[in-house]
Amino acid sequence: MKELLYLKDDQLKGLIEKLFVSYRETFSDSKKILDKYSIGVAHHKVIHLISSYEGISISDLLKKLKVTKQSLNRVLKDLINLDIVIFKKNDQDTRVKHVFLNEKGKKIFEEIFNLQKKRIYSALLNSTSEEVVNFDNVLNKIING
Repeated sequence: MKELLYLKDDQLKGLIEKLFVSYRETFSDSKKILDKYSIGVAHHKVIHLISSYEGISISDLLKKLKVTKQSLNRVLKDLINLDIVIFKKNDQDTRVKHVFLNEKGKKIFEEIFNLQKKRIYSALLNSTSEEVVNFDNVLNKIING
């Protein structure tokens, strides 16, 4: 990786391509499951966040997804119609809604997660502990700018 210390454009382009391809492959694993439930990648992102942040508010979901209210509303309406999510009003402020996966939503999340887990787990198992730690550190730095 010493060659990356010089940060040549071609090397950065290659790294960006690998990030794109790894993202594409990780999420293509779940395509059959998404198709089975007639949902797409946007729905999967929302399901994933609701699973990770059980009871997340709509406002916080918008912040994490960095999408418009209109985009999120379209996806949430689909998830409601497919009986995947439920809402509960906040006890202190009834204007605030919290989103939860119901049993069907949890099942869909687990199906997708188990497929994705196989790819990631395999990659991590075939890496040294130093590579895993360094990879995680680099990903965090990319995410946090």
